[in-house]
Amino acid sequence: QVQLVESGGGLVQPGGSLNLSCAASGSIWKVNAMGWYRQAPGQERELVAAINSDGTTNYADSAKGRFTISGDNAKNTVYLQMSSLNPEDTAVYYCNADVMAWFSTITRVTYWGKGTLVTVSS
Repeated sequence: QVQLVESGGGLVQPGGSLNLSCAASGSIWKVNAMGWYRQAPGQERELVAAINSDGTTNYADSAKGRFTISGDNAKNTVYLQMSSLNPEDTAVYYCNADVMAWFSTITRVTYWGKGTLVTVSS
């Protein structure tokens, strides 16, 4: 099994910054990509940013210029630095990992974290 442990999140004022991190552990043979998604009340889950094992990144238009995703391959950890936050960024942020995991054979599996709440409010 693979576990994703998220940290960060909380309450921040508009214009403020917040950092999230997510560490993957367990029966991992290789991490293909990790990323962050978010889901606001009444809305569908959407991609915020993702990073591949080779360092290439992908951002949602809403995140470009404000958020930065980075990763530590040795630690199987992904970070999301968020700045210039606004109330529209309020959501539960979920870590996602696309990994090659050890089962009876090496199998490609996608895992989700439990989510961490980010609230942007004055």
